[in-house]
Amino acid sequence: MKTSFTGLKVLVTMASQVLLPSRVSMLGIMLWLLAAAYISSCLNNHVQNQFSLSNPEKSSVQEKKKETSTEEELDNEDLDVFYPTNQWQTLQPGQAVPAGSHVRLNLQTGEREVKLADGEKYQNNLKEQKKGQRLDLNTHGFTSQDLKSALAKFKEGVGAEKEDKARQEEVRRRFRPIEDLKKDFEALNVVIETDLQIMIRLINQFNSSSTTLEEKITALYDLEYYVHQMDNARDLLSFGGLQVVINGLNSTEDLVKEYSAFVLGAAFSSNPKVQVEAIEGGALQKLLVILATDHPLAVKKKVLFALSSLLRHFPYAQQQFLKLGGLQVLRNLVHEKGMEMLAVRVVTLLYDLVTEKMLVETVEHGQDPPPEKVQQYRQVSLMPGLREQGWCSIVSGLLGLPDHDMREKVLRTLGALLAPCRDRYRQDATLSSTLRGLRAEYQELAAQEQRDGEENGYFQEMLGTIDSFIRELR
Repeated sequence: MKTSFTGLKVLVTMASQVLLPSRVSMLGIMLWLLAAAYISSCLNNHVQNQFSLSNPEKSSVQEKKKETSTEEELDNEDLDVFYPTNQWQTLQPGQAVPAGSHVRLNLQTGEREVKLADGEKYQNNLKEQKKGQRLDLNTHGFTSQDLKSALAKFKEGVGAEKEDKARQEEVRRRFRPIEDLKKDFEALNVVIETDLQIMIRLINQFNSSSTTLEEKITALYDLEYYVHQMDNARDLLSFGGLQVVINGLNSTEDLVKEYSAFVLGAAFSSNPKVQVEAIEGGALQKLLVILATDHPLAVKKKVLFALSSLLRHFPYAQQQFLKLGGLQVLRNLVHEKGMEMLAVRVVTLLYDLVTEKMLVETVEHGQDPPPEKVQQYRQVSLMPGLREQGWCSIVSGLLGLPDHDMREKVLRTLGALLAPCRDRYRQDATLSSTLRGLRAEYQELAAQEQRDGEENGYFQEMLGTIDSFIRELR
């Protein structure tokens, strides 16, 4: 710039020296001045171009660095997603535009503007995206974080695959192949039998003349398992199996009598239809005959079980029992030598029959039992029969048994027989002495329970039962 002004000054000086002496006109001076200004302007432009192009390599490197740094920033960080709407909005530098958006350059402001191309289509797509997510414009590239995540998942997959293979090997080692198991199941399931078919097969095995004693007992033992179910016990009637078992009570083999009674006791239990068929089939008479004759203890134990199942909750059978002298049979059984352990079972049966009759005949909570049932139980003369057969003394004589559970059952039966046996009990000096001794014994046991911190224990209840019975006798 300084050079241009110096040149202009020289030209002006030269012009003044040339023109003034020759006294040129003013127009010529103006022309010289204009020419000098034009030359100065050209020199100035030349100098500026020299300065702007003085270091082209340096300028190019700087521009490349700037572009590279910008690309690295875009590569290192995901671009901010711009969410367009149906209206034109200004797009800020560095923001990414979702695919399908309309972009234009505003010629008035020089800024880029964006809006949605199809409002419904792209608005629904944008709603499914989470707010604040980044949009990867390069669909063919992956960030370093993506590669790390993929590598971690790959390692996990390899480990899981190894564990799965190890587990499969362990399963193969511990278990047999399914093909072998299928073959075994086919061999085992050649014939599938229902419960009814099994019972028919067992009855045929028991009733066959070619069957050994051991096979007969095995058949009865297996049959007892099935007739516990009420439906199976009723199905036993459909093909005459119940009568076959009842006839087994006539066998000369004690084991056959024992297990036949075992099956009958399971079939009679709480099954009225089977009980009725048993009475009609003569089961009651056969059971009483075995109890009244000489048989081993094991046989009589099972027969008493069958008798108890037949009599409970079946007043017609109880009537037949009294008519056939059942109370006398049981009294003889209690006094029979070697049958002492059956005495408590007999007393328990009598207690159940007495309380059952009392509950049906007594109106409780304003609900009367069915009239037919009441009439049936009223025809059972159980209490007079017990008093006539001397059961008042028999039961009281069992109170001296050493077992606490036996004593409890005898005490309960004494309370149930209190109405028909009250006078007999009051005159029985042995009973009074036994009660006093038991009261003293259970007082000590109850006190020991209390010292041990046990309130309302078993012995305390026994003491209460004895005290209550003593008060009733006064």
